[in-house]
Amino acid sequence: MIGSVVPSSFRDPSGFLFVREGTLYRQVNLSFREQFDALSSSGLERALVGAGLLIPHEEVDISLAAAPGAYKVLRPESVGFVSYPYEWCFGQLKDAALTTLAVQAIALDHEMSLRDATAYNVQFHRGRPILIDTLSFEKLRPGEPWVAYRQFCQHFLAPLALMAYRDVRLGRLSQIHIDGVPLDLAAEMLPARARLRPSLFMHLFAHARSQRRHARDSNKDRAARSRRAFSKQAFRGLIGSLRKAVAALSWRPKDASWAGYYEEAESYRPVAMEHKKSIVASFLEAAAPRSVWDFGSNTGLFSRLASDRGIPTVAFDFDAASVEANYRTVVDRSERDLLPLVMDLNSPSPDLGWANQERRSLADRGPVDLVLALALIHHLAIGNNVPFERLAEFMRRLCSWLVVEFVPKTDPKVQELLSHREDVFHGYTQEGFERAFDRHFVTQRREPIPDSERLLYLMRGR
Repeated sequence: MIGSVVPSSFRDPSGFLFVREGTLYRQVNLSFREQFDALSSSGLERALVGAGLLIPHEEVDISLAAAPGAYKVLRPESVGFVSYPYEWCFGQLKDAALTTLAVQAIALDHEMSLRDATAYNVQFHRGRPILIDTLSFEKLRPGEPWVAYRQFCQHFLAPLALMAYRDVRLGRLSQIHIDGVPLDLAAEMLPARARLRPSLFMHLFAHARSQRRHARDSNKDRAARSRRAFSKQAFRGLIGSLRKAVAALSWRPKDASWAGYYEEAESYRPVAMEHKKSIVASFLEAAAPRSVWDFGSNTGLFSRLASDRGIPTVAFDFDAASVEANYRTVVDRSERDLLPLVMDLNSPSPDLGWANQERRSLADRGPVDLVLALALIHHLAIGNNVPFERLAEFMRRLCSWLVVEFVPKTDPKVQELLSHREDVFHGYTQEGFERAFDRHFVTQRREPIPDSERLLYLMRGR
């Protein structure tokens, strides 16, 4: 085999993704020839790409195939940063679900259907969710129910309902159950009032009960059930019902503050805040990064200093409300270069799936040109007992350039952290910070922030 197969695509016998000389390609196997040709001849591909619902691709020479048995080789449009459902906020997962249903509805108009509805087939590209798996389509099977119905409910409807009715943090269940949240688990965890919504009762509770009832059915029994007529009108009704079920779900922070907290706003006077923004902007100009990750981004105030310059930027925060607010701003402003994600830097996304290779860790999706670590280090060093040396080593693994803020012990925010625990952080000093980071980075600039004792550093990796 020539080229490196992308580990997440090995399960599909119809084709796979591979990388050759740094470029991503998709091989379509001869076994999928009829279905792939139907995607084009039916006009579905043109309709979906035109609507911004399917990633465009270019056909390239068959000689680039990575393995025998190739029918076509495609070069899909590149997606800047691959994210996963367990890293999305509620609004992102909901929009991804509605996108999947919109794709299915259009497919029906072209006598085709999605043969799978996994959330991993959706990525956020230029600010919008988009289907990335060109091989997800098959010719419509007259009279048969939607083969991807259960998968859609497990990957989208179940986690969305749990987030809306119980706790938004239950979105992380998708990290444990990468094949989708089991419907019986969701049904047990949801409150009784969720049963009062007819669409949820049908697609989650009754669906889970049906799965239990037929769990031991033979293949013959399943085949007999599938032969029961399922009209195209019924298919459209199912998609419409799922759309209503998803659209009706909503989530807001319980305190109704809508991510109003912003540490910098509380720590700086307006003039000082503007000065800090100008320093960070000048650091970005000096480093000229092609990509940026912002850790502890909150609602994206500093992330946008990069993304507004056309720099692809991923904004990470552990607080779901902040990420939700950030994402809604992305949608409202039609921003193309900013991707907000939920991420706890104390326990970032690990390698998952078969052989720990199907879903990549945060670190393995790097390195990035520049990391912003503003008002962050004291939370990790004091709030979570991570030594400066470990922080510096990890940051160097992630980036070539680092914009980092040092907040001294005398700062009110650090004092607030220390008020809840004994001060055993004797090495938490400016000198200790600089010594640890100097082992991995060279300081290019160091700027004090007016009206505070805080310092901003621009560092370049050794």
